[in-house]
Amino acid sequence: MNDRMQPKYHIGEQDFSIQYMSRNGSSSMRRPHEHPFYELYYLLDGERVYFMDDKVFTVKKGDMMIVRPYDLHSTASSDKLSFERVLISFSQSFIEQGDGGGSGLLDHGTSRLLRIPLKNQPEIERLLHSMLEECKTEQPHYTSLVRSFMNELLIRLHRIELSLQSQSAHEYEHPMHQKISEIAQYMKSNYREKLTLEQVAKQFYISPSYLSRVFTKLTGFHFREYLQVIRIREAQKMLTNSRESVQIISEQAGFEHIAHFNKTFKKITGTTPLQFRKRSG
Repeated sequence: MNDRMQPKYHIGEQDFSIQYMSRNGSSSMRRPHEHPFYELYYLLDGERVYFMDDKVFTVKKGDMMIVRPYDLHSTASSDKLSFERVLISFSQSFIEQGDGGGSGLLDHGTSRLLRIPLKNQPEIERLLHSMLEECKTEQPHYTSLVRSFMNELLIRLHRIELSLQSQSAHEYEHPMHQKISEIAQYMKSNYREKLTLEQVAKQFYISPSYLSRVFTKLTGFHFREYLQVIRIREAQKMLTNSRESVQIISEQAGFEHIAHFNKTFKKITGTTPLQFRKRSG
């Protein structure tokens, strides 16, 4: 394996970071994750499979994944094992310290894939490499220049997205990518029910063993794990936005026993339901 990974450059603790990586060979995130900041994932070369919330995307050269805060996501290898990418994380406040001109792209309510036309890719890549170089050399006032480049990047991405709005909706590269996306969306809509791998496999005309294997490969979750994460994320919303008891919320989130709910909640969030409600209040 011939990998090249530059350091992750930071401005502030969670204000901004950028990193370049080139990798040959199979690789995937250890676990799907979420975070409180925005993320841009640009593929300079190669191909990756990206699981975003409840959809599977095939990310190709010139594609930008736009990840909103707290959206669950993971990446994994496609059949093409080598790839080259730039990853940027940033807070809304970081870009607003400038003129805030790039915020138009962030007004859209969903994480999504933006396929950048070939004619626009050199300009996007120039901005990415300029930010990497500024962070590497740390010349005087480099943070202001990086912020300026970042706002320009967001403005250009927003313009590209506006120009592409008439194009067709998300198309799946592989039939199983669409199938797993449909299954993930079904689980998200029916998390209150007693869902089992066998039942869902039968409903979508797949063998349970094949569903289990492909679901884990594409999403980074085992079937049961994903169901638990969905239920706990819904429980978090209810704990924040309602005054129902923890017992009622556990039932509404699809748990039969309060003890199992409490144990699963703490395992996933690191805190108890009552402690979470108190912090959210």
